[in-house]
Amino acid sequence: MINITPDPVAFTIGSFPIHWYGICYAVGLALVYFVLVSEARRRGEDEAIVGNALIIVAIAALIGGRAYHVIDQWQVYVHDPIRAILPVVRQPDGSYAFSGFAGLGVPGGIITGTLAAWFLTRRWKLNFWVWADITAPALFVMQAVGRLGNFFNQELYGPPTNLPWGIAIDCAHRIPAYPCAAFPVDTTFFHPLFLYESLSGLIGAITLLWLARHAKWVIPGDLLGIFFIWYGTTRFLLEFFRSDNWTFFGIPVAQIVTLGFVAFGLAIIWYRHGPGRPSEVAIDEDDDEDAFYDDLELDDDLDDADDLAPPQGAGSGTTHRPDAPPA
Repeated sequence: MINITPDPVAFTIGSFPIHWYGICYAVGLALVYFVLVSEARRRGEDEAIVGNALIIVAIAALIGGRAYHVIDQWQVYVHDPIRAILPVVRQPDGSYAFSGFAGLGVPGGIITGTLAAWFLTRRWKLNFWVWADITAPALFVMQAVGRLGNFFNQELYGPPTNLPWGIAIDCAHRIPAYPCAAFPVDTTFFHPLFLYESLSGLIGAITLLWLARHAKWVIPGDLLGIFFIWYGTTRFLLEFFRSDNWTFFGIPVAQIVTLGFVAFGLAIIWYRHGPGRPSEVAIDEDDDEDAFYDDLELDDDLDDADDLAPPQGAGSGTTHRPDAPPA
């Protein structure tokens, strides 16, 4: 058993606390950047896009994730709405103090982050499916690292367990279903749902990176579809272990949303491989440029493919960005 109830604050700078939760997400974003750049370079895409896109998509994901969490835990914020927007906590004297960044609903972040990524690829005239597959393993990496922050906040845990990896939760962080009076701290340990999700993300990232390099049947869009199916299935199953989840007519909303993710992932794979759909395969340098653009399915409204010809010396996967922002 893991009989540790950690302090959520890693250290302070002056009077400003630095929380482990924020550190985990910062490390996760750094690793996401590394994976994105590496995968873009390997596929012959313009890695300079990553820096600008990551900031925009991360902000969109943060907004969506926070909105999902606030709706989920509205009873916590209904009497003090400012806490839904700012990372503060009300003091006994009525003033506010910084409480650290916490409380993100991953499904909401995935939805708004995906929409932002789709918008950027359209705006910058990039192939959405290619960049979606570059991004999919990085999403799993973010999940694997970011979820560890829940351990330091003593949140996202399931029912009591006698398994060797059960974790202790102190009384201040117990949900109403497991009061310390009925479930003593010294003898009660809980399922670490955050750890299960983190391990799923790690295995998912390794799997997608392997498929991208070795699976001959994979075409652009497949890795994104697999991500939605994998994440949706994992989260759907883990929701059975939660007692404080947001419900709709008795059904956990997260299960409804993640079933939608699974359906969306299956639809992506069907769409990319379905009858009449072009099969995207490697293009030799001597192949006709029109075939190159047809296979990559760039925007139908582009009148002149010559305007988007790959730069000299670039690989066949390079995507030109005539109006992309500076790196």
